Amino acid sequence: MSSSNELTRLRRIALAAQGLVQAKPYGRGVSGARKAINHIGYVQIDTISVVERAHHHVLYSRVPGFTPSMTNQMLRAGDIFEYWSHAAAFLPIDDFRFSLPYKHAIKSGQTHWNRNPDHKLMAELLARITSDGPLRSRDLENNPTKRAGWWDWKPAKKALEQLYMQGDLMVSDREGFQKTYDLTERVLPAHVNTQMPTTEELAAHMLEQQLRCHGLVSLKGLTYLRRNSELRKTMKTLVNDRLAQGSLDQVLLGNGEVFLLQAGGLERPLPRLNNRLQILSPFDNSVIQRDRLRSLFQYDYQIECYVPAAKRQFGYFCLPLLYRDQFVGRMDCKAHRKISHLEIKSLHFEPHNFDHDAVIAAFADAVTEFCRFQNCDSISLTQAYPEHLTQSLRAALSHF
Repeated sequence: MSSSNELTRLRRIALAAQGLVQAKPYGRGVSGARKAINHIGYVQIDTISVVERAHHHVLYSRVPGFTPSMTNQMLRAGDIFEYWSHAAAFLPIDDFRFSLPYKHAIKSGQTHWNRNPDHKLMAELLARITSDGPLRSRDLENNPTKRAGWWDWKPAKKALEQLYMQGDLMVSDREGFQKTYDLTERVLPAHVNTQMPTTEELAAHMLEQQLRCHGLVSLKGLTYLRRNSELRKTMKTLVNDRLAQGSLDQVLLGNGEVFLLQAGGLERPLPRLNNRLQILSPFDNSVIQRDRLRSLFQYDYQIECYVPAAKRQFGYFCLPLLYRDQFVGRMDCKAHRKISHLEIKSLHFEPHNFDHDAVIAAFADAVTEFCRFQNCDSISLTQAYPEHLTQSLRAALSHF
């Protein structure tokens, strides 16, 4: 398949499925946030805080009126739960049973979270929580050790995390990155299905979820970052069965990549594009699969906070910029919260043919709203590329 019209349509399908085309596809506020996470399947949790954290940013991009406090509101209400997807994430509570196979694999030792879990300490912690109630990680009375990462956590914190990962505990509340743990049976709402799914049920759930939230999927993308060979094999069999039954179509891109979508998906009417520019998180569900992003949008994106400073091209924490159905650039910025100032360190536009005046106007509108989301009341732009756009960009931002 090489038609640019068909590729444009595939892009629109993908963006509409992600809730990035319509202005308020899920509604507003906390009810909109609840519907958004149920639709997109997960929101990745990340600790980097140069701008508002990823799990809030992803919902902000889709839900007008969203505020960061709403995430914890949903967690405490039992609308969502915290666990591991391909990374730490908030997940819809109705998907709880599909977290059970990974928990069972950890508890049974088929998969290791900590190589040598301290079972004695784990039993002591579980007994304490059972008798005394929820426990915050900072409540643990151990001598702190110098911490450079999870492997340097205090022994009790490691034991607590192991109990959480194997399913004995759940996160019942959060204050920033300070978690409160409690027994799963005390946190989990009574209506939630806790039946262990078969591998076939898990594969079917993942396929339906991915088709719903991405519109079109690759076989590789369906089991993104999951190392379970049985699950991958089952997924391949399921996809082949659905293709044979005619409930799935496949499309071939010019680069040879094959995508799957619901039968008739290419013919369905799609929402019209608007002239809004979106400032997305590096961990946004729409960009997290980098190979897919490159294939569908010809957008080569890498988060550079893990790259040595001397080798960075675009900056520490560049945010993808989406205009209509194109990724038109990336912005490296930092919210200076003490002085309520958003510093745009660098702004790079892609070498596409697009209406720069329209994009600059849309960018100014978007970054004004984004600034408010950061609780900032001033903006500065240090440098922009191509450089000849700098003056126009600064003029557009001067109206903030």
